[in-house]
Amino acid sequence: MTTRTRKEAARLPLDTILEGDCIEVMRGLPEASVDLIFADPPYNLQLKGELHRPDNSRVDAVDDAWDQFGSFAAYDQFTRDWLAVARRLLKPNGAIWVIGSYHNVFRLGAELQNQGFWILNDVVWRKSNPMPNFRGKRLTNAHETLIWASRDEGSKYTFNYEALKALNEGIQMRSDWVLPICTGHERLKDAKGDKAHPTQKPESLLHRVLLGTTNAGDVVLDPFFGTGTTGAVAKMLGRHFIGIEREKAYRDVAERRLRDVRPFDRSALEVTSSKRSEPRVPFGQLVERGMLRPGEMLTSPSGKAAKVRADGTLVADGVTGSIHQVGAALEGAPSCNGWTYWHIRRDGQPVSIDVFRQQIRSEM
Repeated sequence: MTTRTRKEAARLPLDTILEGDCIEVMRGLPEASVDLIFADPPYNLQLKGELHRPDNSRVDAVDDAWDQFGSFAAYDQFTRDWLAVARRLLKPNGAIWVIGSYHNVFRLGAELQNQGFWILNDVVWRKSNPMPNFRGKRLTNAHETLIWASRDEGSKYTFNYEALKALNEGIQMRSDWVLPICTGHERLKDAKGDKAHPTQKPESLLHRVLLGTTNAGDVVLDPFFGTGTTGAVAKMLGRHFIGIEREKAYRDVAERRLRDVRPFDRSALEVTSSKRSEPRVPFGQLVERGMLRPGEMLTSPSGKAAKVRADGTLVADGVTGSIHQVGAALEGAPSCNGWTYWHIRRDGQPVSIDVFRQQIRSEM
């Protein structure tokens, strides 16, 4: 970390809710100082009149002033402005998530690409308990769309693939997520008992986003903080947050909420990591350290055998090369993971050579 970066990091208002217009506030934050942005911008629903259920009771829809724009052009200008300052705040390997409905997500996606973001995935959040379409003139709107994009095409963004796979019972996480909307105890209420915010996002959604695309200690910015779901989940997961919210009523609710949040203990924050992130151990190190000796024979599950050489290569049936190359040649396969393919006999039992690699890794 350079001296300049340290000074910038020291000025970051970590774990704080900032008051004001998100564009102006973001302009005052240090450049390239944020690891991830989660943004839930106004939908620009363009509602015409009130919405009622069949029993004529009024639906508490999104009709607040912050969701009102005079035209699509005005909304597009707002989108250009906040995305530009948001991109300035991202570190070179940073990323952004934006969420929207059919009213705005296509405009958001186009502007992300216009500004140089690199779209990684779109995720369909399918609501298991959506609000029905009371007028009966359209399909029930049962999903929202999230767009995940890195700051640049070449950014080395964070993706905890194995952690998300573990979260999904060992199956690769897909881009369609079935999660409920906020109900019951999770739905925050104001002093009158009404919804504190019309579009409060569930903690389960942010848990999946932050677990999968940030690491403990990362800085997560939410420029449309609302009642603080991003901050609450970030705090629980050991991430830092910066929230920006112009509405005092939402800030008050978020501050009360965050005071009651307790971080998980450090050991609980450890997640399943990718094998690619583990330290590389050359097979030759096993020979150098005497775990395997030149001249010893390795065997495969299919009964193939190869001799260990002093330089960490193998020889078998006139084939010489690495543990991977020789294994592939003997099996007539395009590739072979030599670490799991080859075994050595110890105390009369076959032992995978990967056991020795893991021993060295544990010392590293």
